[in-house]
Amino acid sequence: MGTVEHPRVRPGTLDDRLYQARIAESAVAHNTLAVLPTGLGKTAIALRVIAEFLLRRPTESVLFLAPTRPLVVQHAREVARSLFAPEPLTLTGAIPPNRRADLLRPPQVVVATPQVIANDLARGEFPLETFSLLVFDEAHRAVGDYPYVVIGRRNREGPNARILAMTASPGGSRAKIREVWANLGIERFEYRTDQSPDVLPYVHGIGVETVTVPVPPEVRHLAVLLRAAVQRQVDVLRELDLLPGGESGRRALLEVGGRLHRRIATERAAAGPGTALLWKAVTAHAAAMKGYHALELIESQGVDSLREYIARQIPAEGKRWTPALHAFLGDPDVEEVRRRLERLTVEHPKLAKAVEIVRAEFGQRPGARVIVFSQYRDTVDRLVGELERSGGGTVRPARFVGQASHGGDTGLSQKEQVAVLDRFRGGEVNCLVATSVAEEGLDIPATDLVVFYEPIPDVIRTIQRRGRTGRVRTGRAVVLVADGTRDVSLHRSAFARERRMHEMLEEVESEVSRGLAPPPPAPKRVQRVLSEFD
Repeated sequence: MGTVEHPRVRPGTLDDRLYQARIAESAVAHNTLAVLPTGLGKTAIALRVIAEFLLRRPTESVLFLAPTRPLVVQHAREVARSLFAPEPLTLTGAIPPNRRADLLRPPQVVVATPQVIANDLARGEFPLETFSLLVFDEAHRAVGDYPYVVIGRRNREGPNARILAMTASPGGSRAKIREVWANLGIERFEYRTDQSPDVLPYVHGIGVETVTVPVPPEVRHLAVLLRAAVQRQVDVLRELDLLPGGESGRRALLEVGGRLHRRIATERAAAGPGTALLWKAVTAHAAAMKGYHALELIESQGVDSLREYIARQIPAEGKRWTPALHAFLGDPDVEEVRRRLERLTVEHPKLAKAVEIVRAEFGQRPGARVIVFSQYRDTVDRLVGELERSGGGTVRPARFVGQASHGGDTGLSQKEQVAVLDRFRGGEVNCLVATSVAEEGLDIPATDLVVFYEPIPDVIRTIQRRGRTGRVRTGRAVVLVADGTRDVSLHRSAFARERRMHEMLEEVESEVSRGLAPPPPAPKRVQRVLSEFD
């Protein structure tokens, strides 16, 4: 395999792969949505297209958009490393608006977060008309009110710059792909899987393993108590005709919560007999959601995670107890859970199993790289501690979380995130323990093992997590499933949704090849009167 030869590409920096060349050729000529598995070089495709626009339209700028600051920094580095071009300009929220305007001096390559560009467009301080190419990384985000939507609309209204949109998955439904298609003005669809003929020579394979972990009786009993507490609040919502019989899952409760909050906004000034019932429903809903979260923690995370969550619910001295806290913490079954937690010493076996899997990987491959994903920062911290204590000296873990800080839980700044990733690439750290912030776009080609501490139902996030491995050699993905818990159904649904997504994408690809572009999404129904809530 040779390397790309192009006047604007530095020699020896980009591999010349057939599927990348074909997608780049389409993207130069048409607004293109490129869908291909994580790890197959979406960034390399973007660099080839950028190089061609720098050559053909040297007086105009290029805008490369990415959803997170670390990803912006990473893409800017790749542009500087791979292309003969002026030093790329990075624009993030860390740069004040007045300073951003001074830095724009076309022609240049601008790598930015979409929030910054959308805000500057709203103030009339971003010269979109000077750009010939817009690259949207993680393009599945171009739905709803995400800033990609604003930028896409402004481009269609004005300069009509060429669009290259890239993602590992545009979504699990036709509605989602149609929305992305319409919002970005897409004309061509380039879809690849790891079985596509022009991709197969470059695929190293990922072995996906499911490890079922038995749950101790003590932990199961805590879950039984918490389910009873949730059911008590669900019964209140049913009495108020807010939940149909048989529906009490998280999704149904979230829908009820949305309706209640909109009704609160409408009736805040009212003071009639219905107001008391409304607040009764709000209290029951909030208590039920707290119970569901506690149940999820004990089933999928562990005893310590539940213990810390409940401790955080207790207001500090002098702070007010809300009705929802009274309803949750005062529930007799939750009180029993708290009593049992005080004397319970057993921990969820997932923790030990995750450590065992990671240690075994380094025992077989001392030079390996591993990422362990968890939904919760508490679990991330606990895993880092256990890996440091039980790693046998071979595991060098590091915590990788988002920037937001919550009370005593401190996030990582942009600079700290980039530093951790550099240490991971360099080998100083060989095990990254991360939340969802590590799912999108990270360029870590040598990851050998990815561990899912818990399964997740979201098809896009599942694909992105799994795609952290198998990039330069065969990789493994291990999913931990707590037996007899919601983990089992989540894991099953993740596979089903991914299968449906690929079927849908194949159908869309067939439609596009026959000249049938996906129609724009149907207009969203807007609720106008209070009675429409019922």
